[in-house]
This record gives sequence, structure tokens and C-alpha cells, in this order.
Amino acid sequence: MAVQAAEKTTTSATSVDLGPAAALSCRECGERFPLGPIFACGSCFGPLEVAYELPEGDPEELRRRIESGPHSIWRYAPLLPVPADVAAKPNLNPGFTPLVRADRLAAELGVTGELHVKDDSGNPTHSFKDRVVAIAVEAARAFGFTTLSCSSTGNLAGAVGAAAARAGFRSCVFIPHDLEEGKVVMAAVYGGDLVGIEGNYDDVNRFCSELIGDPLGEGWGFVNVNLRPYYGEGSKTLAYEICEQLGWRLPDQIVVPIASGSQLTKIDKGLKELVRLGLVEDRPYRIFGAQAEGCSPVSRAFKDGHEVVRPVKPDTIAKSLAIGNPADGPYVLDIARRTGGAVEDVDDARIVDAIRQLARTEGIFAETAGGVTVGVTRRLIEEGRLDPSLTTVVLNTGDGLKTLNAVSDSGPTATIRPDLEAFRAAGLS
Repeated sequence: MAVQAAEKTTTSATSVDLGPAAALSCRECGERFPLGPIFACGSCFGPLEVAYELPEGDPEELRRRIESGPHSIWRYAPLLPVPADVAAKPNLNPGFTPLVRADRLAAELGVTGELHVKDDSGNPTHSFKDRVVAIAVEAARAFGFTTLSCSSTGNLAGAVGAAAARAGFRSCVFIPHDLEEGKVVMAAVYGGDLVGIEGNYDDVNRFCSELIGDPLGEGWGFVNVNLRPYYGEGSKTLAYEICEQLGWRLPDQIVVPIASGSQLTKIDKGLKELVRLGLVEDRPYRIFGAQAEGCSPVSRAFKDGHEVVRPVKPDTIAKSLAIGNPADGPYVLDIARRTGGAVEDVDDARIVDAIRQLARTEGIFAETAGGVTVGVTRRLIEEGRLDPSLTTVVLNTGDGLKTLNAVSDSGPTATIRPDLEAFRAAGLS
């Protein structure tokens, strides 16, 4: 299927306007293909990613250009596979979310350097997925698709539904049948088709891969399959924003949740691009991956010293990270080892405790994936593998209102009569 897709691309998609995007390049063998809706190399079947002709010239001028841009990911349009007029098109304008200085959390964790939480719950559908979908929508427009689709653990389904509604696409998204109710409702409310598949995420993803090769999928842009090279580039904007919000400097350490692993690999790509463009000073940084113990194939491979990832069957409350066969797992291992980082996991109890700790110390209500990153950060500090004296950024990729079941035992401290005597008796004064 990948070879046929590559051949079609050479004749049908050479004149699309995706800004500085120049070609698709194989991450394994380096072969290049014209821009098109393909995701695998026609020679070695390796994954494809976008190759660029990035702007050259004075870094200070590029910084000023970025800083004068919109307060969204489109301030970085010169570095993304999107047309120059992208900000004027109907879209949800995600990004430029807060980088929160987390001093109270730092004190509890024993961090003496700067600790920041990159809080992506403020995106339009309350997760980082709005970033990647926004880029995929522009590719879908360029390639003439009429339907947006995806396989999703929840957040992506909502992001695709919302982006399709805003941009005027039909949407049909596929999810495991047992997702959290909040994510199901959010994906359904935008009016597109929402299809539950009996099985886990890996079953859903296999089904979508089959649909792409069938006439039923004609005209469909699957944001995380045939549009995946473009989609993944949206995660780079997290790296761009973090560095800009730190005063155009690299963080020393960053902790990233792992589902497919694409977010972590693209954050590394974004950091390297900023260095190459002279927008930040080149110095070492460490990237750490975070998984839930109940779905930790990359963490296991890292600890065992393996270069490949053995698939597992997910069993965790962190359903947004429950991908048992992560496509970018081997690349995550390489980045963690190359940068001197690590990949670690925590169990469900520590995930819930970390959600509460972040909420109690910083007023940020994270979904379970955020509990994973905070929980892993705490474990890495306790075990002496993350340096508490350095500038560290922890990612929260979604809103806790989507995973209320994780903390469903929360409730009133007390229930009293509406009078002062009852309040005094409750011992709360």
C-alpha cells in the first residue's frame, strides 16, 4: 500500500502550497518523496516526516517576526507545513498556552531549580491534540480531502470533530468502545460521526489502516495515518513555545508523556530546529518519557536495554496513553539515550496522587496523562535520575474534566446546615 501511495504522490501532489515544506523524507533510509498523503517509504517502509527549506538570515529578525505574530501556533508558520495565509483561514487557532512557574509543586518535589508546567489544557478542545489536528487540516485542504478521520484514544476524536466543524469538513472518527464518558461526549457533540470499535486502540488503528486501502475510504484524510507526517509537526510547536516562553532558551530537562511516542520525537525535532536557526543557544538538554505502568512497552524496553519495543495489552486508567504498540517507540528510546534522559512509568495509584498534587499545589487539574508526567517526574527525582537543580519542564497535555472517573471519590469536605453553629461543629473555622 505504501509503495502505491508514493507512486501516486509523484504525479498528483507536487504543486501543493504547504509553506516551507519541501518534501517527505524517510526517517530510516533518507529517501525523499514529493509532498502528498503518504506515511511510509516506498523503498524500506520506514516512516516519513516533513523536510523543510527553513528561513535563513538574521535570527533576531526571525525572533521579532515570530513575537509579532498571532497568539497561536501560527506565529511559527514560517517553520511549519502550512501556507503563509493560514491564520486567515477558518480554524481553531490553538497554541500559545501557559508555561506555569510551579514553585509550590517544586517545593514539594524537592526541586531547587526552575520547575514549569506547560499546560495545554487551555487549547480549544482542552488537549494538545488541537495543535496536531490544525496542521493536518491544512494538509487535508491541500490534498483535496472532504472527510477528516482518525483512530483515537479520546482527545484526538474531539479535536478532529471540532476542527472539521470549524473548517467545513465532514468528520468520522473511530474510538475504543470503553473510553471515558467525558471524552465520548466531547467527540460526539460536534455533529460528526463517532464510531466505537469493540477492542482497544491498537484494534481501532488496524481497522483504520484497512479502511484507507478500501474504496470506502476514498477522499478521507486520516490525520494520524495518511496525514501523519504533517500531523506530527504540530507537536513541534510545544518546543517552540517552551523555548520562547523561557526567554528563547532551551530547558535543561523536559518530561513528556508517551502514547505513540510522536509528541516526544517531534519536541526533540523542534528543539534541534531552533538551535539550527540560531534562535536559541546550543547546549545539552535531556528528554524523559513518561508512561503508565499498565501500558509501558517503551519504559520496559528502555530498562531492558532493547532497541525495539515489544507490544503489550493496555490496562491503565491513563487511557489517552493506552497504546500498546507505539509506532515511534524505537525513536523515543534513541532520543532518551542520546540526550541522557530516561523512560519511566508509574502505577495508577501514583497517577491519581500526582493529579491531586498538581491541583493542590498549582491549581492545574490535569487529566490522567498529566498525572503520569508529574508522577514520573517525582519518581525520577526520588531515584536521583532527574537533576532537581536544573530548569525542568513537565507537560500537562489535557484537562482533568475529561477524566473525572480517576478522582471520582472527591467531594465536599463536609455537608452542614446553613448556620454558623454547624460550621463551628464541623471544625473548619
